[in-house]
Amino acid sequence: MWVHLFRHGIAIDPTDPSCPTDPERFLTDKGQVRTRLAARGLRAIGIAPEAIIASPYVRAQQTAQIARDELGGEAIALVTADVLTPMAEPAAVVELLRARSEQNLMCVGHAPNLDRVLAYLTGADDPISALKKAGCASLEIRHGRPGPGTATLVGLYPTNVLRRLGGDDVE
Repeated sequence: MWVHLFRHGIAIDPTDPSCPTDPERFLTDKGQVRTRLAARGLRAIGIAPEAIIASPYVRAQQTAQIARDELGGEAIALVTADVLTPMAEPAAVVELLRARSEQNLMCVGHAPNLDRVLAYLTGADDPISALKKAGCASLEIRHGRPGPGTATLVGLYPTNVLRRLGGDDVE
């Protein structure tokens, strides 16, 4: 089984006076463009999820839709899950993954949740990475179903690398 942890793109700054509540924060125009380029980079390296599971927060939903559009369109199932909100427990994400039948999944969410899920699945005591916005980590589950320490980190893709692969001339 493959699991790709994709952090949402650049969202409106929470200190902006026009910023809505945290769950309603949305991708900026720059965030939408960079996320699309990052998703194209994921396509270029062969990431092909059967389903995308996303946090219900607006910025994650937007990121998931962009990823779906770039990685295969409507053939990819799009699912919303509360276990991908910023402070959700990693074990809850793993239970969700265990309940899925697909062998290639993408989770779209937030820091620190995705960093904690990455550590949990690889068996690390502490987070081993801090995914930046529109960055992705790819994991292979070695022994059947997901659980603590069952995954190998196969790829860690910073957004600037993904954007370059997606056709951007990254500054």
